[in-house]
Amino acid sequence: MSTQPSAVENTPRTPLEAWRELREGNARFISGDTLHPHQDAQRRKDLAQSQKPFAVIFGCSDSRLAAEIIFDLGLGDAFVIRTAGQVIDNAVLGTLEFAVDVLHTPLIVVLGHDSCGAVTATNDSVDSGNLPRGFQRDLVEHIMPSVLESRRNGGTMVDDAVVENTKQAAARLMDQSRSLADAISRGDTAVIGACYHLEDGRAELVYSNDPAFRDA
Repeated sequence: MSTQPSAVENTPRTPLEAWRELREGNARFISGDTLHPHQDAQRRKDLAQSQKPFAVIFGCSDSRLAAEIIFDLGLGDAFVIRTAGQVIDNAVLGTLEFAVDVLHTPLIVVLGHDSCGAVTATNDSVDSGNLPRGFQRDLVEHIMPSVLESRRNGGTMVDDAVVENTKQAAARLMDQSRSLADAISRGDTAVIGACYHLEDGRAELVYSNDPAFRDA
């Protein structure tokens, strides 16, 4: 018989508890002591009729940024959304609102990473003055304000722009969705930004309006 907890047992209930859970999982991933939790047959059965993820992870589509692996998670733990460069559109906002309004997920993490290809392409377009063709142009145009702001702040590296893009994406969620802004103001959920370091596997907090997250 499985000894793993049920789908709702021991689930983090507050934004800060959710972030601590993610940090603990990331620490296990870094050290190589992963537990691979919530991946057994009983967990699958427990989730067959409902879900209650404790975090929404809105990250880049990069193949190296698999959230469930980075944070040592299992089935039902995280509601994951991925677009190149964490570009926000109406589908992303609707999906986030569903996670918060319907699933009552207490934390949204915007997850960027080192050497992001979408940010690199945008940085190259700023240097060359040439935009890519097709729908890739739309990605670059969405990310360009972050690259320009990073440069205005003295950033000279692509990873400086990655951090800025992560911060702007997190802030933009609150600006573009009244539903998310209301949930955050009530304390039902929180939005933070984190950047993943490809070399050592660390997910570093880079954005939060709440000082408690920086001390967690």
